Amino acid sequence: MPELPEVETIRRDLAASIVGPEITAVQLLFAKTAKNEAAFFVGALKGHKILEISRTGKLLILKIKSKASEKMQNYLLVHLKMTGQLILVKGAKKIGGGHSLGGNSFADSVGGELPNKYTRAIIEFKGGTKLFFNDLRKFGYLKIVNEEELARILAAGYGPEPLTPGFSATYLAQKIKNKKKNIKAFLLDQKIIAGLGNIYVDESLFLAGIKPMRIATSLKLTEIKKLYQEINKVIKKAIANRGTTFNNYVDSAGKKGNFSHLLKVYGRGKLPCLKCRRPLIKTKLAGRGTHYCDYCQK
Repeated sequence: MPELPEVETIRRDLAASIVGPEITAVQLLFAKTAKNEAAFFVGALKGHKILEISRTGKLLILKIKSKASEKMQNYLLVHLKMTGQLILVKGAKKIGGGHSLGGNSFADSVGGELPNKYTRAIIEFKGGTKLFFNDLRKFGYLKIVNEEELARILAAGYGPEPLTPGFSATYLAQKIKNKKKNIKAFLLDQKIIAGLGNIYVDESLFLAGIKPMRIATSLKLTEIKKLYQEINKVIKKAIANRGTTFNNYVDSAGKKGNFSHLLKVYGRGKLPCLKCRRPLIKTKLAGRGTHYCDYCQK
């Protein structure tokens, strides 16, 4: 699943391409992809414009410019989940973001010439630009919400993000207090910290010197402060490097993320630890593949 740095890369790249032009057509090829009635979903987009694109955690938020006659402000929410893709086609130019299907060509990475069997929705813009929403496993979704519903979703489902004022060492310490789950599962909880996923949790814990199976309440204040610092550092660096290449991840500029060569533990099970040269361990924790060094992490 694309995590905060990958989704932020998609947001930045798409904002340069689809903000402004009028939406001329909307096709739902798999009705359940839209979490609204089809007629409402199409009507809320067709004839409108994307005003801006923001993001909370792994959730893309597209603000829709309402018609003069409409008082309600709507937003299009896009969540790629495990295998979702957003593919922009503008003339001969094709750029994609999300979980690539692999292969040696762009067509391979999106499952074939577009639209293909994985295409769940198509949004067309004035001038001929098309935005395809592809999803192999159909877990991703599109949803139109108003301002009030958006506020409820964000308040109920998302904690503060790394690199924001709401995320601090004090906040982390308060949330860890009395938590009996392991620190890996704790950090993956989007209601506590928005945007962290498997890759960056493993990397942050390694850099902080904390084993992923440690019970959250066992962390000392000095360890919590170190963890907070390393989470911010790794996320900042990953964004600067346009995300991580893993499972052939392709960002929305059609490039593979290049943070992969900076990974310390993730995807390196059994390879030598870059600090102590002992073999790294790969196990399953919190339902996810987990990588760590048994010597460097305590």
